[in-house]
Amino acid sequence: MKEKIANIKKEFLEEIRKVKTEQQLSEIKVKNVGKKGTLTQVLRGMGKLSPEERPVIGSLVNEVRDEIERLVEEKKKEFKQKELQKKLETEDIDVTEPSKKVKLGSLHPIKQVIKEVEEVFLGMGYDIADGPEIETTYYCFDQLNTPADHPARDLQDTFYITDDVILRTQTSSVQIRKMEKQKPPIKMICPGAVYRSDAVDATHSPVFHQIEGLVVDKNISMSDLKGTLDMFAKKCLGEKTKIRFRPHHFPYTEPSAEVDVSCFVCGGKGCRVCKDEGWIELLGCGMVHPNVLRNCGIDPEIYSGFAFGFGVERIAMAKYGIEDMRLLFENDVRFLKQF
Repeated sequence: MKEKIANIKKEFLEEIRKVKTEQQLSEIKVKNVGKKGTLTQVLRGMGKLSPEERPVIGSLVNEVRDEIERLVEEKKKEFKQKELQKKLETEDIDVTEPSKKVKLGSLHPIKQVIKEVEEVFLGMGYDIADGPEIETTYYCFDQLNTPADHPARDLQDTFYITDDVILRTQTSSVQIRKMEKQKPPIKMICPGAVYRSDAVDATHSPVFHQIEGLVVDKNISMSDLKGTLDMFAKKCLGEKTKIRFRPHHFPYTEPSAEVDVSCFVCGGKGCRVCKDEGWIELLGCGMVHPNVLRNCGIDPEIYSGFAFGFGVERIAMAKYGIEDMRLLFENDVRFLKQF
């Protein structure tokens, strides 16, 4: 058995000296240490040996196998070194040749607006919250003081998955989840996609993005709301931006208001963008309705709060002078690379 192992080693050493390619190297490795290799066959025949011979022969086989594998790896390195040297000798590199231009992308204008708004409100001490886009009517309507017969709950306005599971129509549901889990004080905004059954046109889309804000604490008033929105408008649309409140109705706020901003193009003088009105409608807001606070386990006799919400696309359109919302979703690189 020892003589057979010695012959295997001798034959391998003769073969590896003659090897010219990695393919040949691989073949002689398999021939000797593969599953059906010569050394493997020796190990399978050890059952015929005496108990005294087995450890001796086993140790000898392992030594030869380790040496074969070591020599194969050395030969591989030798081949790779020769190949690299050949490339260095034959290939020329023209360092004066212009390199290939790498085209870098950029954030989508919607994402740019979201990040900018987040920075503004983070600077005012707000948290950023998130929630599910597939929501229940409990969080999207019931807890927001929106009764079952409210028009917003109609099939023509809302995408229903089941009778009580919908694609969220607003990120207000995140506010409810926050108030249920956290006691006041609360200062948060919740950006995200929302869905409504709207026909696609220049100002409407069945999917768009909202950012809603909520503050709940003691002695919160309408003046706090107006001051917050005034600062937000100036930071996002320019220091000369003015805001105005118009009375409105939302079931989850009382009193409620629509907020307009002075036209960023004409400064309030009237132009094509603001339809000669000098103002652009931007968002809705109001003081949190006492029923909403009660629904979330917050005593309206102790705490008050305000909430606001706006479409990100509307901010982007106002900020960048975009007249058709569809441009934001068509992914035309010629349009997007402007931003």
